[in-house]
Amino acid sequence: MKKPALLLCLLLAATDVMAFRCGRQLVHVGDHKLDVLDKCGDPELTQERTAVRGMRLRHPFGALEESLYEEVLIEEWVYNFGPRKFKQWLLFENGVLKKIDNLDYGH
Repeated sequence: MKKPALLLCLLLAATDVMAFRCGRQLVHVGDHKLDVLDKCGDPELTQERTAVRGMRLRHPFGALEESLYEEVLIEEWVYNFGPRKFKQWLLFENGVLKKIDNLDYGH
């Protein structure tokens, strides 16, 4: 009985975080960065880069082939809530929160 419970806890700990708390507000994957700024204030650290994503569309018989590319603005933010809480790493794509991860304890 203890092994399945331990395994479940390990699986839950290994998954990405879908939300975290800023004071009394919850920040969720899918929130816009302006909403996150409003709820949490300015992050301790920010990094920004641009990526290019593409896809190739092809007609089944090879008569038509089209390549589509788009630029994606990627921003990474880190929030530090002090030594008793984990730092939070946020990944935004074109201003929308896509991923949240726990880091080490803050300082």
